[in-house]
Parts: sequence; C-alpha cells; structure tokens
Amino acid sequence: MAKTQQDPSANGEFPTDLAEALKARVRGDVRLEPADRALYATDASNYRQVPLGVVLPRDEADVETVVALAREYEVPLLARGAGTSLAGQTCNAAIVLDTSRYMNNILHLDPEARHADVQPGVVCDQLRNAAEEHGLTFGPDPSTHTHCTLGGMVGNNSCGAHSVMAGKTVDNIESMEVLTYDGLRLTVGPTSEQELEEIIAAGGRKGELYAGMRDLRDRYADAIRQGFPQIRRRVSGYNLEALLPENGFNVAEALIGTEGTCAITLSARAKLIPSPPHRVLVVFGYDDICQAGDEGPAIMETGPLALEGIDDQIVSDMRRKGYGLKALEGLPEGDGWLLAEYGGDTFEEANEKAEKALKRVGDRCRDSRIYTDTAEANLVWSVRKSGAAATNAFPGEPETYPGWEDAAVDPAQVGQYLRDYRALLDRYGYRSSLYGHFGDGCIHGRVTFDLSTHEGVKKWRAFTEEAADLVVSYGGSLSGEHGDGQARAELWPRMFGPELMQAFAEFKALWDPGHRLNPHKLIEPYRMDENLRVGPDSSQMDPKPLYFTFPKDLGSFAQAAGRCVGVGKCRSGSGGIMCPSFRGTGEEQHSTRGRARLLFEMLEGDPVDTGWNSPAVHDALEMCLGCKACKHECPVQVDMATYKSEFMAHYYERNRRPKQAWTFGRIHEWSRLAGYAPKLVNTLTGLPGINQAVRAATDMSEHRELPKFSDQPFTKNYQSPVPARGDRPTVMLWPDTFNNFLDAGVPGSAKRVLEALGYEVQLPGKPLCCGRPLYDYGFLDKARKRLEQTMSVLEPAIHAGVPVVGVEPSCMSVFRDELLNFFPDDERARWLSENSWLLPDFLNSLELRAWPTLEGNVLLHGHCHQKAFDGMDGTRAVFEKLGLTVNTPDTGCCGMAGGFGFEADKYEVSQRIAEDVLLPAVRNSGEDTFVVSDGFSCREQIQRGTDRNVLHSAELLEKAFCPQQS
Repeated sequence: MAKTQQDPSANGEFPTDLAEALKARVRGDVRLEPADRALYATDASNYRQVPLGVVLPRDEADVETVVALAREYEVPLLARGAGTSLAGQTCNAAIVLDTSRYMNNILHLDPEARHADVQPGVVCDQLRNAAEEHGLTFGPDPSTHTHCTLGGMVGNNSCGAHSVMAGKTVDNIESMEVLTYDGLRLTVGPTSEQELEEIIAAGGRKGELYAGMRDLRDRYADAIRQGFPQIRRRVSGYNLEALLPENGFNVAEALIGTEGTCAITLSARAKLIPSPPHRVLVVFGYDDICQAGDEGPAIMETGPLALEGIDDQIVSDMRRKGYGLKALEGLPEGDGWLLAEYGGDTFEEANEKAEKALKRVGDRCRDSRIYTDTAEANLVWSVRKSGAAATNAFPGEPETYPGWEDAAVDPAQVGQYLRDYRALLDRYGYRSSLYGHFGDGCIHGRVTFDLSTHEGVKKWRAFTEEAADLVVSYGGSLSGEHGDGQARAELWPRMFGPELMQAFAEFKALWDPGHRLNPHKLIEPYRMDENLRVGPDSSQMDPKPLYFTFPKDLGSFAQAAGRCVGVGKCRSGSGGIMCPSFRGTGEEQHSTRGRARLLFEMLEGDPVDTGWNSPAVHDALEMCLGCKACKHECPVQVDMATYKSEFMAHYYERNRRPKQAWTFGRIHEWSRLAGYAPKLVNTLTGLPGINQAVRAATDMSEHRELPKFSDQPFTKNYQSPVPARGDRPTVMLWPDTFNNFLDAGVPGSAKRVLEALGYEVQLPGKPLCCGRPLYDYGFLDKARKRLEQTMSVLEPAIHAGVPVVGVEPSCMSVFRDELLNFFPDDERARWLSENSWLLPDFLNSLELRAWPTLEGNVLLHGHCHQKAFDGMDGTRAVFEKLGLTVNTPDTGCCGMAGGFGFEADKYEVSQRIAEDVLLPAVRNSGEDTFVVSDGFSCREQIQRGTDRNVLHSAELLEKAFCPQQS
C-alpha cells in the first residue's frame, strides 16, 4: 500500500525516509539541497516552481527506481530535458528527472535502415552530427538544437526552421520505450488492428491501457476528425488523431507532445532522412513583415527546405545592442525579410533552385540577395536564431516576455493574421518582434507585457485571451512549436471545445490516473497567471551598496542577474566559447544560466536563503573562468564574470579568502618583488623543498610547472617616459604584469615593431597594473584604486591623444569593460576604452603603403577576451596582409584563465576544456605551422599540453617588420 502524506507540491516538504531511500538505491546523483532545487526552479518561461528534489539517473534502472519510490510515497515527478521550454512545462513542485547528464548516448545508428536509437538526454545536434557522417540528418532543428535534448523534443513535439522539409518531432519518431507512473514499461509505436486485439486479449495493465485508448478513440473519433485544426503546425492538445484507424493507432505519436504528463521516455527510435549536402540561401527584403507573410505561399511553391521570416524590430534591437553586426550587414534592403534555403545533391542543383526562386519573386520584393558561401549564410541564419532573446534587456525600457510567442495559422493566412495581430498589440499598447517559420505559418515574438504589477498581469491575461480567440478564428493553433505548459493549457477549451477537452482528460487518466506526472500543466491546469517567476508578489531584493555601477542595468544587480531568460545557449557542447566550465563538467550549476539562476534565487531568498554568504553560490561562481564569452555570445549579454567579481567581493567580506587569492590574485605585487632578482627566484623555486612549499602556499596542482620569471622585466630599462620627438607619432605601450615579468620578450617585440613603423614608443611613468588578477577573487576595492592610479598616471597621454597599445588581451579588456563599470561618467575612462588597442588591431587600423612579406601557415588561437570584445578579424587580416595562410579553428577556451588552471582542484576541468578542441587542433597542425596566441595563459596551456612552441603575434610580426633582429 502506498504511504500517504499531504501533497508535497503544496508545501515543498520532502520525506526524510524517501530521501534516504533514493540516495541508497539510485546509482546516479540525488540532489536535494536548496541550491540544487533552485537550479531547476524555472526554464525559459515566465514561471517558477521550486522542485522537491533533483535526480540525475545513470540509466533506465535508475529511472525505474525513482518512479517506484515516488509512487510509494505518492510524490509527483517531472521528466526534464535541457530546460529550454518557453511555456513552463519543465518546472513543477515535483522530483525532477534530468537525463541530460548521464542518459545521453546514441545507442545504435543504422544508416541503411535510416534510424537511430537514442536515450532521452541525447542533444539534438549530437544526433544530427552523427547522422551527417552518413549523409543523413534528424529533421527537427529547433533554434536550441545545439543543446536541447531528444527527450525534451519528444515532450514538446518540437520542430524548427526545416519543418517544411521534415515536419515535427511526431513525424520523425518510429517508436519509443516509455515508463508509466504505476511502473508499466512498454514499447509503443504503430499498432495494427490484429496487434491491438492481441494486446487487449493478453490483459494486464498494458491490455487495460490499450483497451481504454481504443474505447476513447471509438467514442471521440468524429470529434477528433472535426475538431483538430488542419494545419501542419498544430502542437496544442494531445495527438489523439494518431489513434484513429487511418493513422495506424500509433501510440508513440499519441504520447509525443504530452509534455511529460502521461509517461516518461526511456529511449526513442528516431527516423533519419537524407540531408542535401549543398545549400544555398536566398533572402528577400520587403516593405514590412506582413507583406513578407503574404509572399510566403508563392515562395513555398519553389520547394525550399526552410522558409523563415524576421521583422525590422529584431534587426533594430540587434543593432542597438551591437549584437551580430557583421551578420546584419548581409541583409538586403527591407523592413521585413524572408529567408529561403534550397538544397541539392550538387551545388549547381541547389543554386539553380535558388535562382528560379529569385526569378519567381522578381520585383515583388524590395531587394534580394543570394548566399552561396556557407559561412556567410550561417551568419545570416544567426540573425533569425537570435530572435528569442535579441529583443530583451534594454535598460529603462519594458522587458519582453514569452507567453504569446508561438501561435500558428495556415501559411496562406500569415500576412493577414499578422496585420490583425499587430492591431491587437497596438490596441493594448504592447510592442513585439515578429519572426518565425513562415513556411508552416508559425509566428514567434516576445511581447512587452508588464508582469510586475497586478494591473499589468490583468492586462496580460485579457490580451492573451483575445489573442487566443484571434488564432482560433483563423482555424489555427495556440502553440505551433513550444507546447502549452502553463502558459496556454488554460486556453485549450477556446480551441478544442468541451467534448475534446473531456477526451484529453480521459487520455491523461488512462496513463496517469493519480495525476502525478507533471501535474496541473495541461489537464486541470494552473492558471496562466499563477507561479510567475517575476510577478507582483516577487520578493527580489536589490542589494546596495555595490562595487560596480552596472550602468547598463540602471545600477541594479537584481536586473543584471535577471537578464538571463533561460534559452540555455551556454549549455551548447560545441561552437564558440560559452560556456567552458559547463563543457568541462556537464553540470547545470557551472553553466552561465545555472549561475544566473542561483543569483536570482539568492536575491529571492528562498530556497537559497543565505544571501551574499551562500557557499553554494560561491562554489558555482568559483568555477567560472571569467572568459566573458557570455557577455558576447549570450543573446541577452549576461556578464557572469562581472557578477562573479561582485559576489566574491561581498562574500569575502564575511569569509576568509583561499590561499590562491593571495598568490594568484596579488601576482602583480609578487612579480614586482621577484623582478629585483628574477634569476635567484627561479633558482630557489626550482629547489625541491622550496618548490613544494610554494605549491602548498598557492594550492597549485602538482601537474603544473611553476612559471619562470624572465631574466629581467621588460620595464627595467624603461622606468621613465621617453621624451616624444615632434616628427614621429607617439603610442603608449602598456607593460602588463604577465608579459612584463614572465615573458618580457613579447613587449620587447611589440616595441620594436612599433618603432619599425615609425612610432615613438612611450611607457607609463611608474609601475602600473590594470588589476585583472584581482577580479576573480573579489579584490574590487584594490582593483578600483589601481584603475584610479592608472588614469591619473596616464592623464597627460590621454589629454595628448596618445593611443594605448597592449599585448595581453585580458588586461586590455579591463579598459574596455571593468573601467567603465567603475567609472561610467569619467571622460578619461571613456577615452581609454575607445583608444586602447591590442597590437594586431592597431596595426590593422593603419593605412600602410606597403606590407613586408612573410611566408608560412599560422594556426591562430584567440584569447577569450579578444574574441569577446574585438574578435579575431584584425589579427587575421594583418597576418594575411603579410602573405601568411591563416587557420582560425573554433578552438573555444584554453581552460587556463590566469590562475584558474594552476589551482589543484580545477586542473582536471582545465584540461578537459583544453582537450575539447584546442590541444587536438594544435597537435594536428603541421610542425612547420606557426602556432600563435596572444594570451599568456593560453600559450602556457598549449606549450605544456603539446610541447609546441607558441608565439605571440608580436613575435611573429617582428619576424616580418624586423627580420634582422628576430
């Protein structure tokens, strides 16, 4: 007999003996601490419900164990993928089953049969990449395809840009193995009438279940045929039409899209389809998005693989953010655009289709452009993929939210629907971007709802109800991709009517009679305005005073930490940099999103109730490498490195700093002392006893070698500014701590290159440090003082308009970032931020009459801060002007991050990050290839991990500009 207790979803209590049983019997991870629960309290939606606990099962047996124990204690369960849902279906007061950590294997891939057996935690791109090796693909490709899981896609019935080619997830799954709350494990798929009779005759729980579904089908068949919208993108509602005789009584299809309310997916057999190897993109520009919608059907007749629409709001907002500017340059003239992709077995075939489409449209569009280069096409695609968050987080302006972001109508009606929908938005005074899958009639957008006041929520509800009625009047679907969860389930009766609502309730009852799987998310749903993440009753506290000013968030740390909208791009396993600690650990808490969640919950005060003193928040942030990739790659520009520094400053007001904070964090002071006798220091630290003592004092990994100081600091012979000569332009060379004391040849090379170009090279009049190592350990008082001193010393150069040129990306980024966060209104700070250059970018800005030549191949690895603020185009351009052949592989982060990779408890993570892409790429490069990286710690990691010599760009440039000296 099941043990009875008050529904834990009502009070958040977790039975002690259940917790002990889970920990004793589950092989995977059982996480019940407040911070563990906080990480899973929300998804990418407007909703927040703190779960009872989180289990990361190792295998199917673990899942069965958890289900059995949950059933014994009558505790609800929620199966969750990557947590990117926009409708609140992946947050609930339940035990969360997260299969993404361990159950993420492709069990079998058969290219001849064109299917693959996958566990629910397999990432969409993981399967797509494996299939691509055989010229195949998994068709559905949501914008989150780099990190969403197949289990989540099954739950949502997800699709994506290529749904006109491949359909929804329901069209791409052959069968599934599922588990019910009462412990029935079964394989589901299409069922012939004979098989159906045999299953029912065999009796038992399975026979009872199938008999119930057959009875339901027979009683509601006419209502199902007549009441379901006849459009490709109908995602709302249970897929009861799959049970009709003409559809083969396909139980797998009936379960897809049930959002975890009926059964738990253990594995799935995914269909694989041919993937045209050659693609050509055509972009059509129109006067507005409505006109673009009108033209969709005509373009669909030309047979595109995808047809997407974007409006001028997305483009305008991206420009305002400075996000994706290079991608925006590729758009043709217009204020509304259609992106049509064509494919073929040969380039000629794909290009011919694209050219025919251009002729077909003719002058009905304002402008058009064709993209045959894959890299250029991908840039343009990135504009569309950024839509979910590109319109969010503008200081002082209303936030944008999901909540009505997913409706679908017949593609032939898109243009007129958009006009009616825009009129509705205008009547309520809302602003929204408009974009989506126009080939299938699915429209996305984030709207400027006010969810922070009772009046605003009331207005939002009224708008949503009218919007639902509008879609229904078009014969459309409330959801065309994201599912309904809590956001739209309450509106189902408007779309389906009472008879089908009864059918849905009965279907749920057949599978989950106790309503314990993701309760109240589709059947007997919560109201759309309950459980709001940031609502009128939110208890968010905005702590003051702060060290940073957070000017882009109106001085609010709460607003800064709340930028994250949960899309989870930081959980991507490949491409770009973000987020190296997640890639190295696979842990949600070590993703940018996870850290943002913990900071949000810290300010909320429940369940993380220890504020700035929280060890859990500290542990999550301590693993942040401060790479600043999120500031650049996150669509809402979450700046976790800054949040980390701010938190650490407050945390260490109450707690002792670790040993490495006083060594790595204060490396400038130690280096200055060592600079008086560097050879002696190197000799002493090489002695076994002293070497071990230094390691113990710094908590350095035994696998790392102590860095050696240069024979003399670069600045030793240049302690005073060199008098400027009037006939030569002047630059200020910034002697950063790392290169000045540990690799003095680098600034020496930079000085000689600048002098060869005719510059008078000055150095600061006294030893300075930007303070970069201080930020990781929260020494923000000291960092601020360092920058005040820097501006004071450099003030004459600033007034004289002398540009500052540096060689260390992490140090130069301080002038671009932290300096303005400390001193947003100081003109000196603003001048420095705009006139500080890395050496290659400075050279690239010059209009040289002639460039020297240098032959060879270069493998160029960019420092994370370099990629985040300036990109690698300048460095690459300079090398190519010299005649070098440059390869810039997508090497991500080196994993070193200053002192991070030296610390004993972070060594393994550091190595996993480096071995992901960077170190294999270096090992695979030719022995005669110049390996170049401007980051001091990057060079350290590469040299120790590959035994290859690594040059700074200044050293390679010296070979060209000063061949006799180099």
